Amino acid sequence: MTYRNIVFFFSLTLIGLSCREHQKGQDGLVYWSSSNPEEIKFAKKYIDQWNTNNPGEPITFQPVPEGQSSEEVILAAVVGKTTPDIYSNMWQGDVEDFARAGVLIALDTMDGFMDFLYQRCDSLVVQEITSTNGHIYQIPWKVNPIIMMYNPTMFHDAGIKDVPKNYSSYLEAGGKIEAHAEHAELGIHWLGISEVSPIWWQRFFNFLPLYYAASHGAPLVKNDKAVFNNEYGVGVFTFLQELYTRGYFPREQLKGQSDPFLASRVSSTFTGPWTIEQNEKFKPEGFQYEFDFVPVPDTMTGPVFSYGDPKNIVIFNTCSDPEKAWSFLRTLLSTEADIDFLQLSGQFPRRKDINTNPLFLDYLKYYPKLIPFAEQTKYLRGMDCEPYMKEVLDIISQEYEACVVYGRKSPKDAIDDAAKAVDLLYIH
Repeated sequence: MTYRNIVFFFSLTLIGLSCREHQKGQDGLVYWSSSNPEEIKFAKKYIDQWNTNNPGEPITFQPVPEGQSSEEVILAAVVGKTTPDIYSNMWQGDVEDFARAGVLIALDTMDGFMDFLYQRCDSLVVQEITSTNGHIYQIPWKVNPIIMMYNPTMFHDAGIKDVPKNYSSYLEAGGKIEAHAEHAELGIHWLGISEVSPIWWQRFFNFLPLYYAASHGAPLVKNDKAVFNNEYGVGVFTFLQELYTRGYFPREQLKGQSDPFLASRVSSTFTGPWTIEQNEKFKPEGFQYEFDFVPVPDTMTGPVFSYGDPKNIVIFNTCSDPEKAWSFLRTLLSTEADIDFLQLSGQFPRRKDINTNPLFLDYLKYYPKLIPFAEQTKYLRGMDCEPYMKEVLDIISQEYEACVVYGRKSPKDAIDDAAKAVDLLYIH
């Protein structure tokens, strides 16, 4: 167990044993959202609506306080006993840590919760968010599917007729992009770009979506043991390493270019739906871009999964009235509210009827760039309901840098070493 984990669980255990007096003298419940401006606007609308309809049961709203990351702010709030009653930006990979520390309400014990959950989500999502003790401490809320964005003009100019769907065709496209750039004396052009730094959350945009795609959504950790040391984990590292070895992806940051994709210096990248607003705001005149699934192994068949970057809703057990909190959340998670959320934020609610509900389909007709992301919502994975998932991704990231980016290890050795280090996290 790492020093960070020891401190985490020691601090939370003390909190679990202590008397919890949450924000004495304050009437009503406290709700924190993310600090995203669109989400603040959304939250204020439904808080105002609730307070108008329930003047005797007000809810106070604020965005999560500023800090290096929202995850660190929430941890500090838990340790300092200043948590909100409701929080709607909980990274799914943190939930099991907090659940085991005893600071979250078991939502499946609340009246009507499971019926609501199965109306909203399919059984795979319910299974994914179920704690190892059998309870559920989080409500699936929003996702940002990670898929491939590409420049069709660069592909066409390089003689790439079809969008690369698998590893070999993607690598072949890299050779064509490079050859065309040299022939046309365009300077250096890249097949793609991805973050090379060993920061745990950067694996959301390379290793994780590719691993889920290759493995049909297989877990990283199961029953307190690494399970990514398999043909899929090794295959993804092999594929990514080849991209850097052949020089199709840059090892440098390209910081001299504000957006190398919009500057047509790279032909593809793996990203989420938030990119659309950025592109539309800053793209050059006539610039085109499209989206498709991430590449998969050549022999793979069936649906292509990806990482969904889910953020969920929790109720802390400092909450003085969990039933009232749950009553409010049913309004925040209604179909109408989910439509509002999609329209305001460009993020997708995590619900199973995105591609069948006429309300969502009517909206998507006006925003066709979102349709590939809507299709991907049918096949998403979040984080495993296991503790230490940040540390797991941190370990994978260290091996990613050594193997994928710099080629200092073979993919099999890197994956095996990562798995051994992850297993040490779970030794009690």
